[in-house]
Amino acid sequence: MDAPGSAPRTDDGPHGHGTQHTASSELAVPARVPSPSRRSEPSGRLARWLLEHRVAPEGPAAAAGHGKGHPWWQVLCLTGVDYFSTLSYLPGIAALAAGALSPLATLLIVALTLLGVLPMYRRVAKESPNGQGSVAMLERLLPFWKGKIFVLVLLGFVATSWIITITLSAADASVHVLENPFFPDFLEGHAVALTVGLLLVLGGVFLLGFSEAVVVAIPLVGAFLALNAVVVAVGIGDLLADPGALSDWTDRLTSGGGLGGVIGPAVAAFPLLVLGLSGFETGVSMMPLVSADGRTPEERLAARIRNTRALLTAAALIMSVYLIATSFVTTVLIPPAEFEEGGAANGRAMAYLAHERIGEGFGTAYDISSVLILWFAGASAMAGLINIVPRYLPGYGMAPEWSRAVRPVVLVYTAVSIVITIAFGADVNAQAGAYATGILAMMVSGAVAVTISAMRRRRRPASIGFGVLTLILLYALSANVIEKPDGLTISMFFILGIVVISLISRVTRTTELRADHIEFDDTARRFVTDSLEHDGQLHLVANRRQVGDRAEYDDKEATQREMNPVPWAADVLFLEIDVVDPSEFSGALCVRGVEIDGHRVLRADAPAAPNAIAAILLALQEATGVRPHCYFEWSEGNPVGHLFRYLLLGRGDTPPVVREVIREVEPDPACRPGIHVGG
Repeated sequence: MDAPGSAPRTDDGPHGHGTQHTASSELAVPARVPSPSRRSEPSGRLARWLLEHRVAPEGPAAAAGHGKGHPWWQVLCLTGVDYFSTLSYLPGIAALAAGALSPLATLLIVALTLLGVLPMYRRVAKESPNGQGSVAMLERLLPFWKGKIFVLVLLGFVATSWIITITLSAADASVHVLENPFFPDFLEGHAVALTVGLLLVLGGVFLLGFSEAVVVAIPLVGAFLALNAVVVAVGIGDLLADPGALSDWTDRLTSGGGLGGVIGPAVAAFPLLVLGLSGFETGVSMMPLVSADGRTPEERLAARIRNTRALLTAAALIMSVYLIATSFVTTVLIPPAEFEEGGAANGRAMAYLAHERIGEGFGTAYDISSVLILWFAGASAMAGLINIVPRYLPGYGMAPEWSRAVRPVVLVYTAVSIVITIAFGADVNAQAGAYATGILAMMVSGAVAVTISAMRRRRRPASIGFGVLTLILLYALSANVIEKPDGLTISMFFILGIVVISLISRVTRTTELRADHIEFDDTARRFVTDSLEHDGQLHLVANRRQVGDRAEYDDKEATQREMNPVPWAADVLFLEIDVVDPSEFSGALCVRGVEIDGHRVLRADAPAAPNAIAAILLALQEATGVRPHCYFEWSEGNPVGHLFRYLLLGRGDTPPVVREVIREVEPDPACRPGIHVGG
């Protein structure tokens, strides 16, 4: 029976569900409907202030869409505040770990950088051009829940690396303050308090709305590299004037006895020296900030990849030269005892030379430059940490909504940094193991990712080369863990914290609408329009497709009309959700119309069936102004089992979950879509 004034209808099926053609060109549902989700704004002044600034879900990539970007050499300076700042403490750590063999161990690091790590990250930049790094490459290789858990573990190591970057850099900045003769004497013995103060200042800057500025990084990096070049030049000049210092070093170098006595300790020491490789991962994460010219998106993307590769290459070459030079002059010119704990060169070898070889005035200038670049290295790491959560976790439903806001996340990271600083006593050397563990874990993941990529492309030389690099980095990681197990312990705490918090968040957010927006194809829009023109109502039968033939839909409709209050003359649409990857959380919901022997079906792919059904019903109601009715039958089985199936597989006892999702969005029962359950 047609509604008055409706368009003619063709009934091919036994229940009158043939194709219906509307005479009107106006379709009742637009092609795209915004998510009906309603989020309440914070009411308190403090809450509004804390949630004022939010990070775009894709992290730094968001910045690329709102600005013209910066030349790659400027972004190099932004990366360099982390990468180059290690010159403040790395020569001291190298001398402490390898003694007179420090320059040789540094040569191994340089060789690894230029022959292995640089080619690896150039490949990462090409295959992950949106700044997500090797984590994104591995994420694509592991679908479903195992991929999500794997990413959470990697994020634990990333968090370890960048948190320790903040604490180690602040601790070394404190060393430069305390060792300078012009700073107040009352600070002596208060390294922990001074470091905590620097961390609080760093956190306070971010709370005020700080964002990284390339223009600040350029003079910091330029001045720091220039001062280091002066110290190296003066040191080499002193060596030329006093050949005795060089001969003393060569005597210490050969005292180990034979080639094995030289190479063995250097190889054993080099895992701790991976501190000199920091900056590559942050360099890739800054990729969206690199400007790129081109007339098309493809040309601009290719230019950004090319410019980022230039950035990585330049950074590696500059750092390699400085690493060799600083390691050499500090090892040869500084007495070994000064590198030990309590010595004047402990954690500040280049500053020691600046004071001893050039003078207190120049040494103070070097200290100020070191403090500033180390402090800003912490800012760079903090910015990277802020970008981690919205880049990965919200897409998994594994981060609370407030984690998109900058200020609450800054408070959390600042508190964690303070706890770690107190635990380590603001000791640079004590934190080196944890920092190296985080960096090496990230580099191992990158090496594995590019190795798998090369193997899939059947590039045998690259596969072998990256495979060897993977083994070298695994050795370095294993050696570092054995030598400094506290680094792995800290990483495990970070991993455990991230996994637990993520899973709790996922459970608490399962009944959210979980649809960014809803898209309807033309066939689905026509089905809805025809159904409205039939009787001015929308009646949908939820169906979990089995065979998908005419008999299935005939039987389903007959059963629903028998057990549920479906009006006898109602026009029925079927609603089916195919669960594709239940480990995903949200995204665009695309509804397509399919006709099966006169039965009209609305189908969509989604991570969870109940949430998708709720989103479609609310979208239809919002678009048409008509309250839809959806019909279900009760599921058989244990309710607890249904709950776990829903959490892990996106299906369970669907009707009550659909109703709960709708209830959270629409508090007024009279305005909610009708949910009818029989059986």
